[in-house]
Amino acid sequence: MNNLSDFLSTTIVTLGGLNISFGQVLASVIALVVIMLVAIFILLWRASNNRHKARDLEMQNSMAAQSQMNDLLKVQAEMQGRMTTMAELFGSRQSELNQNINNRLDGMSQKLGNSLVEQTKATHENLSKLQERLAVIDTAQNNIQTLAQNVVGLQAILSDKQTRGAFGQSRMETIIKDGLPIGAYQFQTTLSNSSRPDCTVKMPNDSPHLVIDAKFPLEAWNAIKKAADDRATTEASRQFRADIEKHIKDISEKYLIAGETQDTAFMFVPSESIFAEIHENFEGVIQKAHRSRVVIVSPSLLMLSIQVIQAVLKDARMREQAHLIQGEVIRLMDDIGRLDDRVRKLQTHFGQSQRDIDQILTSTDKIAKRSAKIEDMDFQDTDSVNIEKPEQKPISVVKPAQEKGRLNLRP
Repeated sequence: MNNLSDFLSTTIVTLGGLNISFGQVLASVIALVVIMLVAIFILLWRASNNRHKARDLEMQNSMAAQSQMNDLLKVQAEMQGRMTTMAELFGSRQSELNQNINNRLDGMSQKLGNSLVEQTKATHENLSKLQERLAVIDTAQNNIQTLAQNVVGLQAILSDKQTRGAFGQSRMETIIKDGLPIGAYQFQTTLSNSSRPDCTVKMPNDSPHLVIDAKFPLEAWNAIKKAADDRATTEASRQFRADIEKHIKDISEKYLIAGETQDTAFMFVPSESIFAEIHENFEGVIQKAHRSRVVIVSPSLLMLSIQVIQAVLKDARMREQAHLIQGEVIRLMDDIGRLDDRVRKLQTHFGQSQRDIDQILTSTDKIAKRSAKIEDMDFQDTDSVNIEKPEQKPISVVKPAQEKGRLNLRP
């Protein structure tokens, strides 16, 4: 026993001046084992409680699931009854729907047949109209081909210098002929210096003639349009400027003759685009033309100038015939005076007729009143009534011309 106590009191480890014996270690181990056993017991108890709770919960869930299953079976039975009812309803509705569909299909078939007949008829009509339009298109195509041939011919005309000048001459002659009367212009007339301008327009009051030149250098202009690069364009522009300045100089020297022609001549450009291009890019040419008293005109400007000349010629003719117009106006005033006198006489006759009508109405009013008194047997004031004598009117003598209502406007 003493040996056991000594063994238990034997120091095993010294920690920080504290001696730890074998008995203390054994007591600590036993205490630790007891604590572990208590913890295991507690854990087993808790596990048992959890199993009981889980089993109770499972039983509750099973009962709830059974209840839900019963409810589902009940709902399923109700659904089967409803589905049977719906199947019967759907069967009847389906038969009605099939009948309606058949009826509508029959109606649609009939309408479709009628529509196809009408569509076929409309298609035939459209095809006939299309054939007519195709015939028109063929005619238009033939016209276009003819126009293309004419354009090719025009291009061939413009490629030749003489024919191109004839083209400008024809355009200028057309404008002149449309705007001025015959005798107010001449084509290819010879001046005193033996030069022959394309057209001379006679001005009023024996003024000198206006000269119009229709020749225009288009070779350099076509070269400008056909230039492939800037260098070729510059060279063609320089040549065009030189050619047109030379042409302006020729017009100024040949056609501006003092006392015979106007101090200004027209140079006709047969294209509006060329005219606009000259004014936009060749300002020096325009200035030289102004200094040389040559006006560059396009077809529209020439037409406007011709209209102004026509107005001036008309004004000159009016001044020449002024004395005749004045005499006609004097005779017209005499006719108006006679017309006024005769209208006043006619107004006097109408006034006299109106007074006679008023007196007739007064007499008829008195007759009506007298008739009413006779009808009512009212003769009280008969003796005091003075019988009116009809007023004697002078008989007016109407001239035959007035009686027939004629108004002579000539003396």
